[in-house]
Amino acid sequence: MIDKKSISIWLHHLQEEIDAAFLYRILAGLTKDESKKEIYIKLANVEDKHIIAWRELLEKNDYQVKKMEPSFQAKLMVWASKKFGTWILSRTLMNEEAMEVKSYLGLYKSSSDESTKNIALRLAKDSAEHAGKLMNIKGTTEEPWHRSESGGLLRNVVYGFNDGLTANFGLIAGIIGASVAPHVILISGISGMLADSLSMGSSGYLAAVSEKEVHDYEKKMEREEILLMPELETEELALIYESKGMSSEDAASLAKEIMKNPEQALEEKVREELGIASQSTSPFKEGWITGLATAIGAIIPVFPFFFLTGSAAIWTSFIIAMIAHFGVGAARSFFTGRGIFRSGFDMFIVGFGIAAIGYFIGEIISKMF
Repeated sequence: MIDKKSISIWLHHLQEEIDAAFLYRILAGLTKDESKKEIYIKLANVEDKHIIAWRELLEKNDYQVKKMEPSFQAKLMVWASKKFGTWILSRTLMNEEAMEVKSYLGLYKSSSDESTKNIALRLAKDSAEHAGKLMNIKGTTEEPWHRSESGGLLRNVVYGFNDGLTANFGLIAGIIGASVAPHVILISGISGMLADSLSMGSSGYLAAVSEKEVHDYEKKMEREEILLMPELETEELALIYESKGMSSEDAASLAKEIMKNPEQALEEKVREELGIASQSTSPFKEGWITGLATAIGAIIPVFPFFFLTGSAAIWTSFIIAMIAHFGVGAARSFFTGRGIFRSGFDMFIVGFGIAAIGYFIGEIISKMF
């Protein structure tokens, strides 16, 4: 007799397939492009076969499946797609197929039941093929069940600098608002710089460690896909080459040749598809670079107090900090895609707001105590 946990897992997958078939048919009905409509209907028909497979497995293990309908979440997606556009539904389905690839491969590895293993492997291949078709419709070659985005060192520098500047500027403004002695402003600024840079540096280190673990997991998963789904992986590799300008015949020939060597195929897939093979920066290096960038940003509003006192120091600090806010906002536009002036001005307003809030909080606290 199969255990309750397995029954629960099978029912979960059955509901996913019911939702997928439902959503594909809705998407087909909302799509005007006849070629896409035909693809969606075919995918829905395959999902129907998946539903039958899970029902048969459940009934084979003496579990009577009640009538199941599309979930509330699936119906909510339909409502959102009708209101805001089919891109919501197509993206959701691609993400769902991606999750199913991971889930079914996991079920294949963990299950001791041969029937379950056979179904899981077949459905993992089908889900990967479905995701591939959706990728073709969207015009992308990156498998959606892989997550390998990396901020890079330059991004760490910009955001570390931004964090140090903004946080310490607010702290300095608060200390000024409290009307304390000049040396207290300097000591507080230096302490804030050290605390923030150490915090950001350690966070950068831990983030890099986590990213490395994710990349290692993605490579491991890609290795398993090459082993378990070589035909599909060959087609995907050929698609990548074709998208770079090769003819379909040459792309298919090169992909088949590379797939003869699993290690070479793995190296090629993670480089071309995941874009992580060339990343060699160590977590320690990312940590200290992020921390150093934070410290540089944090020292800017403090710097004038090393040489000036009174209003001269305060206004100089304010001016150079606001200029720096505009500059770092403009630099962030390279990552956000926004206009340089708009991004710089937004950061300028943020810096001004933080300074104002910090100043008034410091003033209020000084009057309370």
